[in-house]
Amino acid sequence: MLVRRSVLAALALLAGLGAVSGSAAQGRSESRKDPTHASGLPIPRFVTVRVGELNLRSGPNGNYPIEWVFRRKDMPVEIVQEFDTWRRIRDWEGAEGWVHQSALSGRRGALIVGQTRTVHEAPRADSAVVARAEPGVVGSLKKCRDDWCEVELKGYRGWMKRADFWGTYPGEKIE
Repeated sequence: MLVRRSVLAALALLAGLGAVSGSAAQGRSESRKDPTHASGLPIPRFVTVRVGELNLRSGPNGNYPIEWVFRRKDMPVEIVQEFDTWRRIRDWEGAEGWVHQSALSGRRGALIVGQTRTVHEAPRADSAVVARAEPGVVGSLKKCRDDWCEVELKGYRGWMKRADFWGTYPGEKIE
């Protein structure tokens, strides 16, 4: 659940920081000493929210105004920019804001989107149905190959089509 707190934007500040973009290969080759790409990990990338309530700020430190509040532990989010120990994240609806890295986890998650989705026993559409997941259900992402990913949702473990949830990139291999 998101709560909008302010419409203030720190565009001038963000323009001064310089956006970090490019391919994953470029992200891996950047220096760890560069505060705009502190982790040395690929940008963009998916992670999950580690805490039950997370303030998204308009800029990369605790003095900036809170723009949104996420109230969903384990929800997948996408890191789209880094500055020092701060990460600019985006949710599945496109809401963005800055959070401290300690509020995020490297675990991968899946968020059911669109309509009720089917969880299969095996990575095939003709395999047995393990469960049906409603939109908004959050679970963990175990592995992906081709168009199928193994997920765990509310105690049910099975396979879903990658297009049926948010939290992975097309063709991304997850072990």
